[in-house]
Amino acid sequence: MIDNELLLAISNMMDKKLDSRLKPIEDSIQEVRNEVRNVKLFQENVLLPRLNTIEACYTSTYDRYKKYADRMEANFDDTELLKKVVTEHSEKLQKIS
Repeated sequence: MIDNELLLAISNMMDKKLDSRLKPIEDSIQEVRNEVRNVKLFQENVLLPRLNTIEACYTSTYDRYKKYADRMEANFDDTELLKKVVTEHSEKLQKIS
């Protein structure tokens, strides 16, 4: 019976020692969990709304440019034609004067 009491006492001592060593690890894990929670909250409350705003801005700008993309090409063509006509007229006016 004394052997059982001795084994029980040793077991209790080992449990206490193990618990004392595990406590700092558990505390560290809890701190990491808290940090992860804070990062998630920051992401949800700060970053995501800002990203949504940026996305909305770019999307609306893209939609405006998309509407006029074909007209821009026509404007480039018209500008090139206008340059040629002005150059020709300038040459003609130079010859006349």
